[in-house]
Amino acid sequence: MNPQDATPAPRKGPLSFLSGALTAALLAWICLGLSRRLTLYYALHPPHYSSQVAQSIATAVKTLIVGMSFLATFSFAFIGLGLALVFVRSVVQTVTGGASDEQSV
Repeated sequence: MNPQDATPAPRKGPLSFLSGALTAALLAWICLGLSRRLTLYYALHPPHYSSQVAQSIATAVKTLIVGMSFLATFSFAFIGLGLALVFVRSVVQTVTGGASDEQSV
């Protein structure tokens, strides 16, 4: 297929950004609940091992699990926030009839 014959892909509309922002916000909310429960569980059930090495490994694994759950929470939250801002920008551009990014360069 000749690259000159290919038609450009259609641009994403505001509804695409809104659905992405809502999905990311829902996943952030689910991850926040999971993070809270993990933190509460590990606070109520601290590891008790007689060996210092086992105690250290258990603490490191606990820290990694809790840290990864909060990392997922904040990652989804920031993605949702970014998509919400892009949604607002695309709605404003649609309403005002502003030029697209390619035309303004």
